[in-house]
Parts: sequence; structure tokens; C-alpha cells
Amino acid sequence: MGTLNPEIPSEELTRALNQAAAIMSGRHQRVLIPEHLLLAFLDNKEYAAHGLLERLTGERGFSLDKLVRATEDQARTRQAANVDFDFISQDGTRVPLGNEILTVLDEGKAIAQAHGEVWVGTEDALAAMSQAGVSTAGLLQQVGVTPRALSSLLADSALARQTTTSDLVALARDGQLQPVHYRQDLLRDLINLLSLAGDRHVILVGPAGVGKQSLVRSLALLIAEDKGPRDLKSVVVLAEPALLADASRAVQAGRRKAASGILFLPNVHRFFGGPLHAEFPKAQADLQRAFLDGQAVVIGTTTEADYQAGLAADSAIAGHSQVLEVPEPSQDETVAIMQVHKPHLEADYELAIADESLPVAASLAKRYLEDAILPASALQLLHRACALVRMAAQPRLAFRPATAPDARLDADDVTLAASLMTGIPVARLGADERSRYAGMVEHLHRRIIGQEEAVLAVSRAVKTARVGLKDPRRPIGSFLFLGPTGVGKTELAKALAEFLFGTEDATVTLDMTEYQQDESVSRLIGAPPGYVGYESGGQLTDAVRDRPYTVVLLDEVEKAHPRVLDILLQVMEEGRLTDGRGRTANFSETMIIMTSNLGSEYLVEPILTDEARELVMDEVRRALRPEFLNRLDEILIFHPLSPDQLRAILGLLLQKEAKLLKARGASLEVSPAAMTWMLAQNDHPEWGARPLRRIIQRHLREPLADWLLAADPKPGAQVQVDAGEQGLTFKTA
Repeated sequence: MGTLNPEIPSEELTRALNQAAAIMSGRHQRVLIPEHLLLAFLDNKEYAAHGLLERLTGERGFSLDKLVRATEDQARTRQAANVDFDFISQDGTRVPLGNEILTVLDEGKAIAQAHGEVWVGTEDALAAMSQAGVSTAGLLQQVGVTPRALSSLLADSALARQTTTSDLVALARDGQLQPVHYRQDLLRDLINLLSLAGDRHVILVGPAGVGKQSLVRSLALLIAEDKGPRDLKSVVVLAEPALLADASRAVQAGRRKAASGILFLPNVHRFFGGPLHAEFPKAQADLQRAFLDGQAVVIGTTTEADYQAGLAADSAIAGHSQVLEVPEPSQDETVAIMQVHKPHLEADYELAIADESLPVAASLAKRYLEDAILPASALQLLHRACALVRMAAQPRLAFRPATAPDARLDADDVTLAASLMTGIPVARLGADERSRYAGMVEHLHRRIIGQEEAVLAVSRAVKTARVGLKDPRRPIGSFLFLGPTGVGKTELAKALAEFLFGTEDATVTLDMTEYQQDESVSRLIGAPPGYVGYESGGQLTDAVRDRPYTVVLLDEVEKAHPRVLDILLQVMEEGRLTDGRGRTANFSETMIIMTSNLGSEYLVEPILTDEARELVMDEVRRALRPEFLNRLDEILIFHPLSPDQLRAILGLLLQKEAKLLKARGASLEVSPAAMTWMLAQNDHPEWGARPLRRIIQRHLREPLADWLLAADPKPGAQVQVDAGEQGLTFKTA
């Protein structure tokens, strides 16, 4: 005697078989037949098969009561042979199965497997019972329950099971939905819109990563606690695989599953925009019907740009839905959001997270991560830090970051993760911002001799931006440096790069004399698709996309084409630039410095007079448009260097030479007479400090190299440089 494998029927079909066995016993029959199972389906509205029966008979004008009576009549007169195969009921009784029931189960298994299901459900069994050769086929087909009609509905049903098993409310009630931070004001506004009498579909609009989907999950948690809108009992989400397989049928199935509930569609703009722009254009009509018929309430998410591009002009959407703006949370609220995620991160990464690391993550993410939108960017940074700590605790890994292998994440670990993600040195990220910026002037003067006005003005503008008194979307600062050659304009740019970003190499330098033609704009931001140079990208946009924490140095800006100046105007105003491929370069963490020699002929004295300043500015106003000049934070005039200042700059350059010699194991001492001699070799004092590097190269470095090879001083020797009749002399102390 064989026994039905209990792993074949689904839990629902198992209940139906038990109910059919009870019907069989009540009729004093000994073998289970398809009519008994059909009566069970007709009796219990919770079965999926009952829903299919109700729908198909209703569509064709038949009554389920008629089918019940016909099935009962047929069950009385039918007999089935015992084929020595049974089913173990819930009370342990062996229930003999007739040969047609075995056919139903076998055919039902094939139907289920064809739809990717593991178990045979009541809907699969019903489809098998409608097939020719089974006694119930005639009963079912008489009321419109045909194999073809069932096949179509089963395809939808399989898709519905695939797409709508993610009922967020059901998951919440089962404890499978991760807790989220409740943004109370937004939740109140959302529930208010969902409580409208009509047109209560809602489009959540906000930047990617701002928490739109978390807002819907928090709504599902409230509904699970019976605290949401009274008439909405589910929040159904369509699965991506089903959308990719057949978006139209997925939406149809989702609408049916979400009836009297909510159909949640993240990134709803993907359904709109026509074949050229929409990801799922074939489902657009189905989704429009969802907005029009109100069978389910639709909640969609999108960005402002995508809403305006694809949804705002669609009357079915815009005319029957409400828009709810979802703003970026503050840093304090982001910390509260991370507190909710903290236990799950600790469990996932098997570590402890110090509370003080959370505000550090929020602050660093907002300031330094590209396209940083809270809370997503802060959570991304926290995940990266957790991974670093976990990796440090595994000795077998070849790469060991500078984190303590103590399974505890602290603020230093978050700082290290931010450094790895951005390329900014750890020391720069971890420094006390207030004390560092308080000493900014002194720091810059270690490299910049004189030019007090320029150093003070730059420091003041940077500090103002850093304390939040400027638009955070704009660059840190935008400056025009005016003055003759060799007075420190480029050196101040490099000093700023070192102060802000940890290295003077964090500088993008472009010579604007190369951008004097109209077509040079495409070299700056990249050519549009279909044009020559499209693949090479933009020299400015690519550089900033690769390194968004940088000083952009634009030499001789007055020589650039007016269209190039328009591009720079956009950068200073909006802090963003879109390249030829449609990608955005973010300039909010850059320093924009433009240099020019305009009016240099009026700058002949180390002391800048009011008259000279006005003459210089007249030249600038004639060359550059007012709207361009008005976007600058400061216009700074560098005056010529005095002899004492040139001597001090020479001293700084000689310190670099001493460092080079120290690496060889010797020290360098340059006498005052040697410095005076070198300064006297400057044949172009109008070039400021620029000739000093050439003088050091020709008269100190090259002769010193020859002397070192010949004298071969001992390690630790002091090389003394003096001036003689023939030039510089070298000896050891």
C-alpha cells in the first residue's frame, strides 16, 4: 500500500484534503474522489481555489450555489475503486484515495512545477480537476471554469505569488520587517493624504537615499499595529524579477493582490516616458488604470526631476494623486535613524558600535561623500566602517587596515572608512575643525611670504563657508587672484589645497589660453553623444568627478572664450556641472581659484595704493562681465614683492633643498652672503619669485651634485654653502 508524500501538497491543500476526507466520511463513502475535494474548495473562502471559482463563475453569470448542488448530486452516485494508496489525515486516519484523485495530484504537481512552485496548491489541483478524464471536468466547464480560463488565471496567480508575497504588513506582523525610525511629521502627512475620500494615491518626491521607502515601511508597521488608515490592510510590493519577466502582468497581479490595500511602486517613473525612456513601457496603461479605478491605493516614489520629466504631464497620474515632498533629514535625525539600524548592523557584522561613532558618520558623510544624501550616505559609511573592523579581526587577511582588532567600532574607524572612500588623509578628517581653521592664517604664511590681504581674505571666506553661513551647494570659495608673475598666486592655491585636503597635489590646473575658441567648451565638459571627442570626456568635469575634493586652478582666465566663462559662472552659482554624457560633477567641496595678469602694469610698488587698485579693477571690469564678477567671493590683488620678501621666499626654497640633502644623510647650511649672491643673479625682478627656482637649480643644486660626487662627504656631515669670486662654494664643517 502506498501513502501520499506529505511534502507534495501545500499547507492549504493539505487542509483541503482533510476537509474533503471529513465530507467523504459524513457521506459514508470509503474512497476519496475529486467531487469531495471540489466541495471542500467551494465551502472555504480562504482557499485560493475558491477565489478562482468565484471569479470565473461570476464573470460568466453563474452561481456558486448551482455548482455546489450539482457537485453534491454527482458525489452521491459516484463510486471509485480503492487503488491501495492513501492519505494520512490530521487525526492519523488513513484515507483511501481513488485513482482520479491521484491523477489530480499528479497533474497538479506538473502544473505547479511549470510555474516554478515547489508544492501543489489548491489552485493547481483545481486546474487539474478541470482537465478531460477527471469526473469534475464536466461540472466545472458547465459554469465557465475551463482549462483555458484557469491556465490564464494561474499564470497571473503564479506571477502574483512571485510579486506580492512581499506584503510589508504581513511581514511586519510576522516580525520579519526590520524596524525603522518614524519621521512623525511625514507619517502624519502621508496618513492624512491616504485618508482622503478620493484621489488618494500618493507620489513621494525626494532625492535618492532620502528615506522614501523607509517612510512606506514605517507606514506598514503602523498598519500592522492597527494604527494606520482603517480601510487599508496591506502594502504590496512588486518584485523586480517579475517586472523584468512581464511588467504588464506583474502590475495586473499586484493590483489584484493589493485590492483594498496599497500597491507600493518604488521608482514609479520607470513605467512612464514611452519606449525610449521608460524601463517598463508596456505596463504604463495598466498602471494608469490603477490610478483611475481606485481598486488599490498606489504609493510611488520618484525624484523631482523624474516626476517633472515623466509624471507631471500624465493626467491619469498627476490628476488623481497627491504629491508629498520627502526632505533630507537633519544630521541629528540621521543619528536617530542610525540608532534604529545599529542593533542590526551589530548582529550582521558581529561587533559593537560605539554611540559616539554615529554623529561622526553623519557629519563626515554629509560633508565628504560624493552626492551625499542623508541618511543613505551615512549608513553607507557606517557599513564600510563595520566591514573594516570585521576585516581587521581576521588575521588571515593580507590587508590589515589601521583599526584595532577588538570587534568594536568607534569614531576613528568611521574616520578611516571615510578616508578610504574619499582619498582624504585620515589626519585631515580627524582634526579638530575649530582649532585648525582658527590657525589657518598662520598655516598659510608658512608658505606664503607677504600678501597679507590675500591670505586674510581667503581665510575669512573659507571660514565663513565652513561654519555654514554659505550655500552648501556652492563651492567652498570662488576667487580671482590678480597680480604680476611670481608674486604667490599659484603658491597660495597649492597652500590652500594642502590645508583643505592634505596635499598640494589636490589641484586641477587648467590653462585658459587653451580655451579661447567656441568649440573648446566641449573639451572642458566633454562632447555630446555623436560628436567627435565624446569618448574622451571633459577635462574639468572628469577631473572633479575623479577627485571632488580639490582646488581648481584656472590660469589667465580672462583669455577664455565667453562660453567657457558661462560654464564657470554655472559652477560658481550652482556647484554642479553636467558633462556631455549627462553625468554630474559636484563642485561643492572644491575651491575655485582663477588667476589673471590684468592691470599688472599698475602694480609696480610693494605697497598697494588705492589709485593702483582702482586702475587694476577698471581693467578687470572691461575684460569680464559684471554677472561673472558678482559670483566671486573675493577679488584679491597681489602686490609686487619687496627685496626682504624675496629673501624670505628664497629661505623657504632653500629649506626644501636642505630636506633633499638630509635624505642623503647630510645637512645644509647656506650663509647670508650666499643668499645675497643668489638674489643678485635675478635678471628679471619684475617676475617676482619665479626666477628663484631656476637660480637654485643652476647655481646651487647642479654644482652641489658635482661637488658631492667628488668630495663624497661622510654621513652626518654638514655642507656649508658660501659665496666666492666665482660663485657659490661648498665645504664640510
